[in-house]
Amino acid sequence: MPQVRIIAKNFMDMVASLPAVKLDTLYANPFICEAILRSLPPLAKKYVLQMLYIDASVPAKSMEEWVLPDGLSKHRVSIDRLVQLRVFTETADRKKETSYEINPKFRINLQKQLTYGGSLPREPMRSNSVPLPSMGELEKYALEQWECFLLHLISSSQAEKLTNFSPSMIKVFQRGLLSQREKEGSRLTEYGFQFLLMDTNAQLWYIIREYIANAEERGVEAADLISFLLELSFHETGQAYNINTLTEVQSSTIKDLSDLGLVRLHKGMKESWFIPTKLATTLSISLSDTSTRKQGYVVVETNFRLYAYSTSKLHCEILRLFARVEYQLPNLIVAAINKESLYNAFENGITADQIISFLQQNAHPRAAERVPTVPENVTDQIRLWESDLNRVEMVPAQLYDEFPSQELFEAACDFGRQYGGLLWEDPKRKRLIVKAELHADMREYLRRQR
Repeated sequence: MPQVRIIAKNFMDMVASLPAVKLDTLYANPFICEAILRSLPPLAKKYVLQMLYIDASVPAKSMEEWVLPDGLSKHRVSIDRLVQLRVFTETADRKKETSYEINPKFRINLQKQLTYGGSLPREPMRSNSVPLPSMGELEKYALEQWECFLLHLISSSQAEKLTNFSPSMIKVFQRGLLSQREKEGSRLTEYGFQFLLMDTNAQLWYIIREYIANAEERGVEAADLISFLLELSFHETGQAYNINTLTEVQSSTIKDLSDLGLVRLHKGMKESWFIPTKLATTLSISLSDTSTRKQGYVVVETNFRLYAYSTSKLHCEILRLFARVEYQLPNLIVAAINKESLYNAFENGITADQIISFLQQNAHPRAAERVPTVPENVTDQIRLWESDLNRVEMVPAQLYDEFPSQELFEAACDFGRQYGGLLWEDPKRKRLIVKAELHADMREYLRRQR
């Protein structure tokens, strides 16, 4: 699984994959309509707002005039996205000219939401009736839960306050990130190693997307789950909401989300409540909007030494994926990047570009001011060590020799070259090597030439 898969496919791709009937059902909820609007690329948002109060369809040619010539590629991407989500419906007249119109149900409910606002199915509980954590405490809780989740992914023995992850969450772990073998414990897959080097928002999109993907295996409608998650993004961060207002499916989902740090659960004498964190309230925003720069902690020196100013055990374990950790102080991790540590990373499926990108994205503020952030001799050497492993490529092949004539040898070479299967030839000794997949065709060709 390439890394692009996580970044390119976000929450809204799950929405776009729903059948038309279920999409129309979702658009009956004004909050869902606003969530869809939030997620759109900037140009697509402009088109929706520009056509929101137009009842008639707009010709495609007219819409192309709304952008400058150098913006046509973004225009097409925006139109494709709107059609995928059934926000726009596409029609063609007798002259086969295309026009676009906003989905009537989407238009009516988005108009209501933007004009009058709306009230969620549940109101926050009064602050004097429940104790509310400060925003700092809530953010710390979300970070700790997410780090515990990732530590459990690396190795369950590394997680100090191991939570009892539900079976639905374990399935998410095992789907692409962990593999389970007989007589062996679970271990990270190649994609699992790549996943750990990504930023938090990209990781969250992947986990939520996989959680929705296996919803039906748990007897839950994907559309209902998507609807609840989008609705959750409109709740206020740090406010308490009564769990008794949730359905059975929603209550189960909230417990799973608490494992990830999206919500914090509390149980009182009479009532129970949940408090959304920032991770939950940004679910409906596009990935590019949420990927703001976070405080970095890594400094890389020209001598390949690496200093990480962090108290996090997770940061230490992530650095072990591609560096040799030499020692750890209460607030400092000292490591070194060498050939052996990088070869281990490459064998686990981590690429040089992913390692360099991680070091750049997590650079300490002082290091981030430098140009380049990571010394060039370090980045060049990381790429060189990676290229060393790619010098030799193993390909199943077949050797042919003892040709009765030079003409037959040359004809066989031409046949192999024509089908892209010729790997090597020796005209003096009349020997050649072709890919194993061409062996049957080559044998049949030579048989016909006799």
